[in-house]
Amino acid sequence: MKRIIAVANQKGGVGKTTTAVNLAASFALTRRRVLLIDIDPQGNATMGCGVEKSQISRGTGDVLLEESDAASAILPLESVPGLSLMPSNQDLTAAEVRLLTTMAGRELRLRNALKPVQDQYEVIIIDCPPALNMLTLNALVAAQSVLIPMQCEYYALEGLSALVSTIDQIKAAVNPELELEGILRTMFDPRNNLANEVSSQLIQVFGDKVFRTIVPRNVRLAEAPSFGKPVLQHDKDSRGALAYLALAGEMLRKDDEAVGESEVASPLDTPPGAEAAGAESDRPLN
Repeated sequence: MKRIIAVANQKGGVGKTTTAVNLAASFALTRRRVLLIDIDPQGNATMGCGVEKSQISRGTGDVLLEESDAASAILPLESVPGLSLMPSNQDLTAAEVRLLTTMAGRELRLRNALKPVQDQYEVIIIDCPPALNMLTLNALVAAQSVLIPMQCEYYALEGLSALVSTIDQIKAAVNPELELEGILRTMFDPRNNLANEVSSQLIQVFGDKVFRTIVPRNVRLAEAPSFGKPVLQHDKDSRGALAYLALAGEMLRKDDEAVGESEVASPLDTPPGAEAAGAESDRPLN
């Protein structure tokens, strides 16, 4: 699996950063080299990995402004072997403003910056801000696929259609490789009839682009960022941790099927616990 995945949704509070951090950690657990790029000025992914955003000397903003190369801005995370981070903080807001005054090639900055380093990683995950702005545009132009986390509620459906339209426009105009990786149902409560109804509508419209894995509401998952670590390190047996392991396993299996591999995945290809969790992923984890 060699892929650059943007985790995007212009609606806030749907679990973008939670998904980016924990999916990256889950892939790293399979002994893959993973890079997590924080392109949100809030810097939540940076903090969620245990890096103090106010202390970083170089970050995504410097890379976008071409004031630093990507390699110099990447921090290996000793706490999660195999996972590296390109951090961000509020300086990224100023970088975006400066990008808006640049006419030529501003949407290509991240893609161009990643070219010298992307072969060093098997998976690159980009945590986007909750807006369809210049930062998100850079992420979508650099990415090969988009993973959309969303809550199963009606307002989220409206935002989803706008994002899918944006993806189609970017694919037609500047990034023909861009595909929809899948839609991930997050913070799911099976006791909520509305959530179940919207979930059914998603499957009717998007079919197998809706991941079978469902991420439940989970206390351990919600509190892990306050400890500056992925939920896999906070409580690896929690339902939230098992859900993201299952998601990584599902993505790897889909990738194997896409390239026509028929052999059974080795232990290095399927994260521990993902098979068991994935087998139950048709029904919500609660």
